[in-house]
Amino acid sequence: MQHVALGTHTGTHVDAPYHVRANGARVDELPIDRFVAPAGIVDLRGRPPRSVITRSDLADTLWPPGGAAVLHTGWSRHRGTPGYFDHPFLLPDAAQFLLDAGVRMLALDTPNPDPTDLGGSGPARLPVHGLVADAGGIIVENLTALESIGFADPWLSVLPLRIAGADGAPCRAVAFTILD
Repeated sequence: MQHVALGTHTGTHVDAPYHVRANGARVDELPIDRFVAPAGIVDLRGRPPRSVITRSDLADTLWPPGGAAVLHTGWSRHRGTPGYFDHPFLLPDAAQFLLDAGVRMLALDTPNPDPTDLGGSGPARLPVHGLVADAGGIIVENLTALESIGFADPWLSVLPLRIAGADGAPCRAVAFTILD
């Protein structure tokens, strides 16, 4: 028999609203259709460490209402190095722009849509997490191989492990197309 031991935020995973809001939905309380959605992808590769993603960076992409915003920074190439945590991040007004467009899934190839602070000098500042949680949305972190999505009108499936009461869960992320 094989055994697996991991945290709820290991590898590619989903953050439920409960991750940042005490009264937020836990991963097992979210409707399953929240984890499968049409996706808009924006290419944000080539940014320097700790650079900001602004509203204007996202304005030219068609965001499907109720869908997923997939932010392809190319940062997954740094996974396993200390530089992975110096990733580009969203400004809160950029996240609000996506939410106002109807996006309910924010998916990235970074460890966090907010700046990652490994200093441990105080409580985490996660304004983008809070905005998405307050909208009833989910965040998907640590995506890889986004460059392999070379087809139009992708859908994204990020079905998490159904762990009762959890603030997040590992998932298997798959992009696919719906044939007519």
